[in-house]
Amino acid sequence: MRFLRSLLFNLIFLPFTALTCVLGQVLLLGPPARLHAYVRAWARAVLWLLRVICGIDARIEGREHLPPGAAIIAAKHQSTFDTIIWLLVVDRPAYVLKQELMNLPLWGALARRCGHIAVERDGGAAALRGMVRNSQAVLAEGRKVVIFPEGTRTQPGERALYHPGVAAMAMASGAPLVPVATDSGRYWGRLAFHKQPGTIIVAILPPLPAGLPRAALMERLETVIETETKRLYS
Repeated sequence: MRFLRSLLFNLIFLPFTALTCVLGQVLLLGPPARLHAYVRAWARAVLWLLRVICGIDARIEGREHLPPGAAIIAAKHQSTFDTIIWLLVVDRPAYVLKQELMNLPLWGALARRCGHIAVERDGGAAALRGMVRNSQAVLAEGRKVVIFPEGTRTQPGERALYHPGVAAMAMASGAPLVPVATDSGRYWGRLAFHKQPGTIIVAILPPLPAGLPRAALMERLETVIETETKRLYS
């Protein structure tokens, strides 16, 4: 039964997303607010399909830790779900994502118009400076930036290297840095076809103290995210 439910979800999710990208092209010349609302409606529909077909729901904990206005959300990344949920949790989020995604036909045009921040993984210091500069522009608009510090999806119980770009963004902008843990990989795993019914928890943690040196900031960020993620799985 789980196989059939997962198959049905994919058979709807993929064409629906492709159609959303095609129809969304007509909004590229309009105001960004209209496109953000359109993408938000897509995210709401996807999570509805996930709940109805696969029995996967979501619970957001710690919303009170999200400051008003500009902030940097540094989130654990285990699932495609993590790239969707923030479209509904905060208003007009800007994701930090790899440059290859911006080059995708149709989807890339929508992502650029929404103000997402592309990073060339092998771009070195120049790529880091560009990411910091672009994130400052987004934060200056009062928007929130969503970044996955590990740069990739991980399996439950695993962790990847936390990249220091998130600290560079926080220190350059002075924006609050909000850690987030999740157990999304338990239900919609990395590269997994099968989806397990249950409730995904997204745990928003208190912003880290301002003024920490870069090394201390990175250590604190990794510790709080991984400790909370471990708690969610226990």
